[in-house]
Amino acid sequence: MSDIAGKETAEKKAFGASATRRRTPRRRTGLVAVAGAVVLCALITVSVANGDMPLPPLDAVRGLFGLGDSATVLVVQEFRAPRMVAAIVAGAGLAMGGALLQRLFRNPLASPDVMGVTGGASFGAVAMLAAGASQALIPLAALGGGLLAAVLLGVFAWRAGVSVTRLVLVGLAVQAGLSAAVTFMVVRFPTELAGSALQWTTGSVYGRTWTEVWAAGGALAVALVAAFALHRRLAVLDLGDDSAGALGLNTHAARLQVLVVAIVLASLAAALTGPVAFVALAVPHLVRFLAGPPTAGTLALSGLAGAVLLLASDLAAQYLLPVSGLPVGVVTATLGAPWLLVLMIRQSSSVNRSAR
Repeated sequence: MSDIAGKETAEKKAFGASATRRRTPRRRTGLVAVAGAVVLCALITVSVANGDMPLPPLDAVRGLFGLGDSATVLVVQEFRAPRMVAAIVAGAGLAMGGALLQRLFRNPLASPDVMGVTGGASFGAVAMLAAGASQALIPLAALGGGLLAAVLLGVFAWRAGVSVTRLVLVGLAVQAGLSAAVTFMVVRFPTELAGSALQWTTGSVYGRTWTEVWAAGGALAVALVAAFALHRRLAVLDLGDDSAGALGLNTHAARLQVLVVAIVLASLAAALTGPVAFVALAVPHLVRFLAGPPTAGTLALSGLAGAVLLLASDLAAQYLLPVSGLPVGVVTATLGAPWLLVLMIRQSSSVNRSAR
């Protein structure tokens, strides 16, 4: 009897320890999410309160909800809020797209901006501007451009081989080629259109309108729902193709679905900001460092962290740098270039260690 009781006690302790281990990442994710939400609220307050006409923070927040005098409501809701919301929505879309791609390819270098997706989205958006189409159609054009980049990536990477390193190199080539095409169109534009298209060469949220925000944001919301719906399949893919196939999952179809959702997220985000670098590449690494292994919770946390990073970068471009009028893409690219170099060096070192 004592042996049986001892075994039961040991089993309870083991179960309790396992439950504690399961709760710890969730608790950590929750704490990081709360901290991120607090930071985001603070950044929103700073964003709506500052500008050519500074406002008291409380009045600015009240104006955001349509309260207060008409002048404050007009300034906040029509001029500052669209830019702020565009940064939040685009940052979340880029970060979650990057998280999905890195997990799908199991490579820290996999990112929409590295693999050419954002360059394709920018190409589609600028081509739509060149055609003189409505601003409401730009998200659709950006999505088409992102899909075009994905097709080019698949064709050239398939010819070169399916290794992830080659995939990234081909993606960089696709990104460079599409960026050159965008620059050519901007140069050939009439003067009145060149200014509108220039943001898609550097990345900017300046001059966003509610029409653009609602069009891209609504489509992004649908893509986010699809991303969470696919999370279980992505978790099964983490087990490996053999195990996933044994569990009845069509691995090829599942990978294609996740890839399409990631491309849609990044393309629609690029429709609002242009080719903003660093966010999709770095945020998933930061979230894994703070919150642990990937789960549905960390995927949502990636969106929150991306929103915080892009909004903070936009505020830094507006108020902290000595040169006024810089687009947010300059700030993120300055941070992203050394980060990409470090990641490539680490990736090369890990490959060399594996070869030994």
